Amino acid sequence: MNNKDIRLDLLCKLQSNPEFSQRKLSQEIGTSLGKVNCCLQRPISKGWIKLTNFSRSSNKLSYMSRLTPIVMEQKVTLTTSFLKTKLDEFEILKDEISQLKLHEQKIANEKR
Repeated sequence: MNNKDIRLDLLCKLQSNPEFSQRKLSQEIGTSLGKVNCCLQRPISKGWIKLTNFSRSSNKLSYMSRLTPIVMEQKVTLTTSFLKTKLDEFEILKDEISQLKLHEQKIANEKR
């Protein structure tokens, strides 16, 4: 999974549950805590994600993530890029499957 894919997944997870900790996000996505932290730094520094500390919480390390309106545009861009990549991969696989089927038919005809 590359950083763009991880960022897209992070944005989706944070949109559905802004109270996810980085540790929970890393478990949900299946990547390291350091990778999640690294992938969150850019959107946070650009102001796409705002972190809010729970001041009344006994766990002062708890933060809530709030996606800003501009992040939705970024999410669309990442989604479009992800979809294009997957469609390209799909076309390559379709071609490979067609070639394997032709090869299989050729071998079957040669055996007759």
